[in-house]
Amino acid sequence: MGAYAYQALDAKGKKVKGILEGDSERHVRSQLRSRSLKPLDVKSTRSKNKTESTASASKGLGFSFGGPRLKIREVSLITRQLASLVQSGLPLDEVLQATAKQSRKPQVKAIILQVRARVLEGLSLAQAMAEVPRVFDNLYRSMVRAGESAGFLGPVLEQLADYTERAQETKQKLQSAMIYPIVMVVVSFLVVGILMVKVVPKLLELFSNSNAELPTITKVLIFMSDFLVNYGLLLVVGVAGLIVTAQWLLRSEKRRQVWHRMLLRMPGIGGFILSAESARYANTLGLLVNSGVPLLEALRIASQVLTNKELQRASAEVAVSVQEGTSLSRALDQAEIFPPLLVQMAASGEANGQLADQLLHAARNQQRELEFSVNTGLSLLEPMMVLVMAGMVMFIVIAILLPIFQMNQLIGA
Repeated sequence: MGAYAYQALDAKGKKVKGILEGDSERHVRSQLRSRSLKPLDVKSTRSKNKTESTASASKGLGFSFGGPRLKIREVSLITRQLASLVQSGLPLDEVLQATAKQSRKPQVKAIILQVRARVLEGLSLAQAMAEVPRVFDNLYRSMVRAGESAGFLGPVLEQLADYTERAQETKQKLQSAMIYPIVMVVVSFLVVGILMVKVVPKLLELFSNSNAELPTITKVLIFMSDFLVNYGLLLVVGVAGLIVTAQWLLRSEKRRQVWHRMLLRMPGIGGFILSAESARYANTLGLLVNSGVPLLEALRIASQVLTNKELQRASAEVAVSVQEGTSLSRALDQAEIFPPLLVQMAASGEANGQLADQLLHAARNQQRELEFSVNTGLSLLEPMMVLVMAGMVMFIVIAILLPIFQMNQLIGA
C-alpha cells in the first residue's frame, strides 16, 4: 500500500483535501466514493516528493535533494510518538499508522505513510526513511539502523527524541535571545535614517542663507544628509550587491574553506563557532557510539553535521588517524583545533571504557559554555546599542545647535 494525496468535493460541494492509504489511485478513488466524496485529484505522495526534489535540483542554487522538509519541532514530536509506540510492543507498521493518524498536518501524515508503505514492501525503517533525507538526516537514519540491528529500536528512538527536543530548545533560546537586539538595530537605523533624510535637511535650510562659517561637525552632518538623500537608494543596492557577490564567491569550495578558517581565527566569533560546532560534533559522536554504531562510521557521520569547512577537514583527518590505529583522543589532539576539554574527555572515556558517556558529557559542557557566551554577548550588546543610538542622536543635535549658538552670539554682539 502507498500514501495518496487527494482533493475531493463533499456532499455540500465544498473542496476537501487529505491523505489516504491505498493499493492504487483507483483504490483510493473507490474509498472516497464510499465516503460520499467526489474525487477531483488523486496523486501518490511518493511521486509528488520526487517531483519536488527534481524542481529543487533544477534551480541549481545549492538546495538539497530529497523532497519535503519538516521543522525540527515536528521531527521531535514524530520521534517521541514513535519511541513510545515501539516500546509499547506494537508492530512497526501499526506504529507508523498510529503516528500518521495523530498528525493533523497533511505533509507530516504523507511522509509517515510513505515510510510505512516502504516498510510494508519489506524495507527496514532506516531504509524507508532514507527516501526522505531532508526529514530524517544521516545521523537520524544511522541511529535507527543501529537500533534495528541490535534490537533496541525503542531506546534508540527515545535517545533521538531527547536529542531533537534539546536541539529545538537550544534553537528557540537563541531565536528568543536575538529578537530584542535585532529589533533595536532595525529601529536605530530607521530612526537615524528618517532624521537624516526628512528632518535634518529642513533644519539645515535655516543656515543656507547665512554667510557665517559653519562648524566642522555641521558640515559633516550636511554632507552625510545630502549623500543619503541623493545616493541612499544606490547605497542600499550596493550593499545588497556586495552580499550577493560574497555569496557567489563563497560557492567555491576553496574560497569557503579559507573564509571558514578566517572565521575561526577571529576574536570572539571564532570561539563562539568552535564551541557550537564542537558541542554538535561531540553530541553526535556520543549518540552514535552509544547506539552501537562503529566508531569509524560515527566519525564519518559526525563530520557531516559540522558546517565549518575547516572543522570538517580536521574531522576527516581524525577519522583517517583512527582508521590507521590511533586512539580517538590522540587523533583529536593531533588535529590541533578541537577544544582541550573534548580531547581530555575522549581520553578519559577510552581509559575507563565509557567513551559515549564522556563524549555526551563533553557536549553538555560545551553547550553550557556556548549558552554562557551568548548570554554574556547579548547582555553587552544591548547597552552598547543604546550608547550608539544616543551617540548618533547627540551628534545630530550638536551639529544643529552649534551654528544656532554662533548666530545668537553674533546677534548679541
